Formats: sequence, structure tokens, C-alpha cells
Amino acid sequence: MRRITITIAAAALAVSACAGDDGATDTPSDPSISVATTAASPTTTTSTAPPATEAGTVASPGDTTTTAPPAGVGDDTTPTPETTAPPPADTTAPDVAIPLEDTELALIPVASGFLQPVFLDAPAGDARLFIVDQPGTIHVLSEGGSSVFLDLTERVAFRGEQGLLGMAFHPEFGDNGRFFVHYTGLDGATRLEEYRVSGDPDAADPASGRLVFGFPQPASNHNGGMIAFGPDGHLYVALGDGGGAGDRYGNGQDRETPLGAILRLDVDSAEPYAIPPENPYADGGGAPEIWAIGLRNPWRFSFDGDAMWIGDVGQDAWEEIDRVDHRDRGLNLGWPIMEGSRCFAADDCDTGGLTLPIHEYPHGDGSCSVTGGYVYRGSAVPQLQGAYFFGDYCTGRISSFFVDPEGVYAERQWPGLTTPGLTSFGTDGFGELYVIASAGEVYRVGRRG
Repeated sequence: MRRITITIAAAALAVSACAGDDGATDTPSDPSISVATTAASPTTTTSTAPPATEAGTVASPGDTTTTAPPAGVGDDTTPTPETTAPPPADTTAPDVAIPLEDTELALIPVASGFLQPVFLDAPAGDARLFIVDQPGTIHVLSEGGSSVFLDLTERVAFRGEQGLLGMAFHPEFGDNGRFFVHYTGLDGATRLEEYRVSGDPDAADPASGRLVFGFPQPASNHNGGMIAFGPDGHLYVALGDGGGAGDRYGNGQDRETPLGAILRLDVDSAEPYAIPPENPYADGGGAPEIWAIGLRNPWRFSFDGDAMWIGDVGQDAWEEIDRVDHRDRGLNLGWPIMEGSRCFAADDCDTGGLTLPIHEYPHGDGSCSVTGGYVYRGSAVPQLQGAYFFGDYCTGRISSFFVDPEGVYAERQWPGLTTPGLTSFGTDGFGELYVIASAGEVYRVGRRG
């Protein structure tokens, strides 16, 4: 039986926001979980992903057969205390460069012992952390320790990039207890389901589950997996192009399939959902659920005000970050016409009508698979307000940049923020940034020392 260790750090972590002055916590409800009460020091981890289990053997992002990421980060051979919400978004760059040296940021250990964690989330203003583990469980971390919030392992196919891949809390979760999960069913199909919390706020009601959206997958990779509510109150759902290499199934530019697209669903007006009238094909011309097409494998997107940030995993040469406005209609992000800002399907191509990335970076230095992140809106490091953070699975490098109306400020890499197997970023209920590693570890981004 695995053991999950929660480190209560000296810095003010969301998971320990309500702990006593001595830092002690209550005994966790699950006897298999060990809680550490010693102060944690910032660290630069050099851990590697654990040996793959039979169920969790993964494929490489570059159409090779080497060891590679879980869930959608891999690729081609088969992934409350009363308080106020984070401040409103502002993507304006500061007048001066960030007054921090590279060595002043570090990864602060929060928890470890998960099998293959792929996401972290929390409702706004909630001091708890919710960790999505790809084999099929969601863990909740609080000042009392850790417990299983929802166990879907008997319903989830955990193989390679398949598994439990994402979750999203309804904007009114505190009142209605609704949340959504995105996972691979036992038949290999994508399933988007809704659940509700039980009478115990640290446990979901497994009997409350209902299917919202499902779609068959032609292959086991490029599942996408991210789900999140946008500022318009609608649920956005990311699906990859169906798997294989080179858009094998021809889904990237097909408006009639949800594969290779981001969907937008109204989950409040009807059951299982309604089509927002602003969707580009709400009145015909394509699948009405679609909001944007031309994606290969969108591995994590996030919202910051009206801006949507998308990390789309590349094929052989380029990884890309897209920044778009959620109010735009019928976006085409280019795949497989383009890989990043370069023509992919032919030496020369027509880029008319395509939305090209705001940022891209090449393979060749060990990079292989982008992990999309978040714009920092926390308060622990105010100099980082408005900086977008992202990383690469294979190198574990984490970078950031600011954006102004004229474009992107230069990318900045943070040597103190490196962890191989960088499967995801996440934010807590107060906008602080977290990093998830495939070896089973969760970190918070904070100051060194």
C-alpha cells in the first residue's frame, strides 16, 4: 500500500493555512497516509519518473519508444476559511523587469507518494488542495491530512496516456457542490461526468455521477484531458486529435468531430448540457459543441481574465503556447497545417485564417512536450503578478514571460524550478502556483530561503 506524505512547510501553504501555531495536524483519516510535520526547505528536485507499471506504461512524445510522460503530455506510440478570491486578471507587463534573481525561486515540497499525479485544483477561496491521480482517484489535502475525495479506479482505463486526466469545480461549488471530471472509460472512450459532494465536505458522492459528454477514441493517446470553467460560466473541454502521428485520423481540421478541438458547453441551462449560442457552429457548419479546432494534443489550458492560454504538444520539432480571447468565435489553431508557426503538412502552406502561437520553442535540447500552465495571481511573490508560467515534460524546465499589447516579453527560465516528469501545473484557491511531477510529488512555487 502506497504512502502519501504531506509536508507542512514553514511558509504559508494553502494546505496548512489553518494549522495550529506549532504546525501540528490531526491524524489523517486514511491509515495508509503518513503526515510529516517537519518544516520543508525549498528544493530543486532531480527525481525521475517511477518505473512504469504494466497498466501505466507510457509512450514517448516524439513518436519514439523511450520512457515518457503519463496522460496527455506523452504522445505518439500507442498522460473554508472566509476570504476573497484571487485579484482580477491583468496581463499588462510591469514597467521594470522582475526584481528577482533566478535563485530566489524554488520548488517547496507539499506532498508526495501519489502514483501518477496529473493535476491540482481548488475552489476559489478554499484552503484545501485536490490532487488528481491518473489511475483514477482524487485526493483532498487539508490541515487534517489527506483522504480520498473520489475513487473512480474501477471505471477508469489507466494505460499509457489514458486515465483520470482532469477535474473542474463549478463556479458555485460552495453552494451547489458540483464538480466535473474528464477520464478514459474502460472502453477507451472519453467521458466527461458530473459529481456532487456528499454530506462530508471532504468526500464526493460516487452515486451522484452522471454522464455529460462522451466520445469514442480511435487510439489510446492524444486524449487532451483538461477541463475548466471560463469567465463566461461555460465549461471548456480539451480533446486531442485522436492519436497516432501526423494527424493520422484527419481530425485536426474536421469541424464535424470534437477530436482535435476545444469544446464549450453550457452545463447549467439543460441536462446533460446546452449549446451556448455564441459557439461558432451552434447553427450548423460543424459540431455545435466546438469552440476552436486545429489542436494536436492540448495538454493543459487556463484562463486569465478574458485570455485563454493553451499548451499544445508538438509533433517532432516545435512546442507551442497559444493565447486567445475566449470571446472569439471559430478559432483555427492550425494543426496539422502548422506545427507551431511552421508549415507541417507541406513545405509551403496558407496561414490565412489561422491563429498562430504567441510563443514556441524547439526540440533538440532534450525538450519534447509542453506542459501548459497559468498566469500567476498569487500574493506570496507579488513581483510575479501577471507572469505566465509553463514547462517541458522531458527537461523539467519551467519558464515564464510577461505579455503586453505589443507581444511577449522575453522568456525567462528559472534554474531553481526544475523537475523531470513535469506533468502539470495547478493553482490553489488563492492563486498560488503548484507543480506536479510524475514521480508522485507536488510542489508549491515560492521564494528560496
